[in-house]
Amino acid sequence: MLHKLKKVTGSVADKAKIGLGTVKNKASKQDDKYLVALDIGTEFVKALIGKVQDDGVSVEIVGVGKCHQALSDMQAGAISDIAGVVENCDKALNIAEEEAGVSVRTAVIGIAGELVKGTTTTVRVARQKADKPLDIEEMEKIIAVVQERAQLKAKQQLAWELGGKDVDVRLVNSALVSIEIDGYPVTNPIGFQGKDVVVQLYTAFAPMIHIGALEKTAEELDLDLLAVAAEPFAVSRAVIGNDPNQNLSAILMDIGGGTTDIAVVNEGGVQGTKMFGIGGRAYTHAIERDLSIDFQKAERYKLGLSDDTLPSDKKAAVESAIEKTADTWVGGIELALSEFNKLDHLPHRMFLCGGGSSLESLIDKLSKTDWYKPLPFTRKPTVNLIKPEQVPGVKDKTGHANDHTYITAMGLLRVGMDTRQYASGGGTIRDKLDKMLST
Repeated sequence: MLHKLKKVTGSVADKAKIGLGTVKNKASKQDDKYLVALDIGTEFVKALIGKVQDDGVSVEIVGVGKCHQALSDMQAGAISDIAGVVENCDKALNIAEEEAGVSVRTAVIGIAGELVKGTTTTVRVARQKADKPLDIEEMEKIIAVVQERAQLKAKQQLAWELGGKDVDVRLVNSALVSIEIDGYPVTNPIGFQGKDVVVQLYTAFAPMIHIGALEKTAEELDLDLLAVAAEPFAVSRAVIGNDPNQNLSAILMDIGGGTTDIAVVNEGGVQGTKMFGIGGRAYTHAIERDLSIDFQKAERYKLGLSDDTLPSDKKAAVESAIEKTADTWVGGIELALSEFNKLDHLPHRMFLCGGGSSLESLIDKLSKTDWYKPLPFTRKPTVNLIKPEQVPGVKDKTGHANDHTYITAMGLLRVGMDTRQYASGGGTIRDKLDKMLST
């Protein structure tokens, strides 16, 4: 069974937005049973086909595909050659569909890169009629105010980073973190009276040029784009799962080929996401430069260090090259985490995924040095890889999504499940509030 490319031109159809992602067309009856997650990374494209289970909140992986990207296809986590990326995605989809025995149209695609901005915005609203019970309509207006302020903040931050250039951005993910009424935390604000309402909302915005490239990729692949998700947010959804009582606090880190993506989760709520442009390829380039060898050979040396196939006479030089870049990488982590200054302290548990986290020297750098001391940790952080079996509600039937490099794609499946659930209009009051977040 081969995936069919659709070679068309023109703009993608206007999208409605709901729940946790940017949503497109309704799926067919067959597609109601299946989702495909496309993790378009700097180094690899990974495609996971998930079959939605009868409970509607869990998914079983029935097809796995993977394809290597060329050096020119991606830059720092963003697409730089649409045609090349489409070809790679098509290969990965063909492999996954061959294994699954089905052709799937409904897709969730991840977006990464330094220009994707994810933060938690807090807004305090003083109600004029404190004795009037809160209703859905009033909450919708409050959330609209939070989103508007978050978007302005994202545009200003991007303009500053790009030297004053005005950039169009669009909301890609939004999730409720907390609500307080007169200082009292509530999970269901409807019906409460009170003067001061404080809403914390996580939002992720991305430049339209990057979103447009992903939409064009989906169009060329003849996929119905259910959602676009910020990849560190997808990782957090993979770990948190669908438990409303989940109170996980952790730092989640996806070390890809072009970027390192960080999500800070506090008591089950995403506090924010940060990305910076140092990933696995930076270490390959360091080896290439220090040893005066070509990129492909440098990549083999880097991988050889991880699987003990590197010639012993090259080990010291390769480790030295990696060490220099690792120092810069840790500095990027420190800077990113220092921006979470609204938290009293940072979570002491760190969970890593992505191909770059296969380098033991990076794990050692985080677990065996005192890099964390300038930051508000209450104790030395523990560092572990995220295992696929730790992702609630997502089970791998194939046995091929078997390590930490597939966690982001599994998280994208979770975002797809979330989006479907909120689109159906069912669930708790929190689901109803989440449903209005992107409308």
